[in-house]
Amino acid sequence: MDEPTIKRFLPWVVATALFMEQLDATIVNTAVPAMAESLQVTPLSLKAVAASYVLSLAVGIPVSGWMADRYGTRKIFAAAIAVFTISSILCGLSQSAGQMVFARILQGASAALMTPVGRLTIVRTFGKGELLRAMNFVIIPALIGPLLGPTVGGLIVHWLSWREIFFVNVPIGIVAQWLVHRYMPNYFGDEQHPFDWLGLALFGSGTALLSWLLEIFGDHQIGFAPGAALFGVAMALLLAYWLHARRTPYPLLDLALFNKRTFRVSVTGGFVTRLGVGGLPFLTPLLFQVGLGLPAWQSGLLMMPTAAAAMGMKMASAPILARFGYRTVLGANTVMIGVTTCLYALVTEYTPLVAVVAIGFALGFFNSLQFTSMNSMAYADVEPPESSMAATIASSFQQISMSFGLAIGSLIAAWFLGAAPQSYPPAVIGALHNAYLSLGALTILSSLSFWTLRATDGASISRAQTELV
Repeated sequence: MDEPTIKRFLPWVVATALFMEQLDATIVNTAVPAMAESLQVTPLSLKAVAASYVLSLAVGIPVSGWMADRYGTRKIFAAAIAVFTISSILCGLSQSAGQMVFARILQGASAALMTPVGRLTIVRTFGKGELLRAMNFVIIPALIGPLLGPTVGGLIVHWLSWREIFFVNVPIGIVAQWLVHRYMPNYFGDEQHPFDWLGLALFGSGTALLSWLLEIFGDHQIGFAPGAALFGVAMALLLAYWLHARRTPYPLLDLALFNKRTFRVSVTGGFVTRLGVGGLPFLTPLLFQVGLGLPAWQSGLLMMPTAAAAMGMKMASAPILARFGYRTVLGANTVMIGVTTCLYALVTEYTPLVAVVAIGFALGFFNSLQFTSMNSMAYADVEPPESSMAATIASSFQQISMSFGLAIGSLIAAWFLGAAPQSYPPAVIGALHNAYLSLGALTILSSLSFWTLRATDGASISRAQTELV
């Protein structure tokens, strides 16, 4: 297949897979209250369903770059879509929270291959001058998933049952498979090297233990002393990986890439920012449905402005970055995300609907600009031979931060809820309001990392994109 044809259709191939993944994630969040009632558990306890998916993404993503280099991007991408579709069916057939968690782990493991391999293929296909445009093109169709997900999920839960929400992935998965086999290029790595199994054991077990601790600590299932001891074990595992990565010639995650300032700030600053926003997709449906008593379909409609604004911002992000630069955009925009998150603390049953819609729209606008900026800046100074490792590290830290963010958001909400029943709306509203304020403050604090950038950082991407336009 010739290069122009690949560049024309590849973004659609990757976007279809992202559409399926994002649609699934947003549908599940809307259906959490209905799932909790059906499985006879509390809504906040179902954070394990969401956290297990995101955590398996974080642990599995480090394997993706090595597998793509060894077996080819097309084969791995196609296999990931197949497993994701099958595991979606298993989710819909689950009869208990435990079965659901297992199916979501399998689903997350397949998505761990799908997302970074798709991103890697884009990076290898398009030059830096075309990269921002290509990434925006991929994200715009993929944002249709979050745009439709809450509404479709709410309508399905309202008219049918929560189980049907997972079966939506089946026809999308079939279409994605056809596109992959027809238009996906099959890139291999320049050189083959052994897989770092010890690194995976150290890094994977450390991140998994940290996420698990956040989850059970929020449910008060462990005392402070045992929790502190396990936290020490998790940090020791991650420290051991850091020492291991410095000595091994082919580490699981090559931490030497953090010597590049743009990559380091993008990944570490983005990590803290996502800690603040990672819990919002889980907490906001709870505010609307459990706190305000809205039906699932109406809660889904209130989530649509966020996705709609995010999709619209993708068209404006390139000129904004070219005009103001990554340093100014990321520093100021992170503060705006934090402030907007805090505004949800003002939402009560008496809040005008137009105000709720405006807050959601603003959040989508700022989030979209933030993620586009962070994701593209990571590759500003990365050389082509480093693209596979850079995509793996960036995707790994992104998913870990989202997993931790979800757990932290739920932990804060549960902390403020205390012993109050989760079926008591005033208590739920108060706890969620405090959670929004805490997460907003954390997000604002993360803006400090982006001011360490130089004014010209990322110009190889933003200015080249403007010249193409």
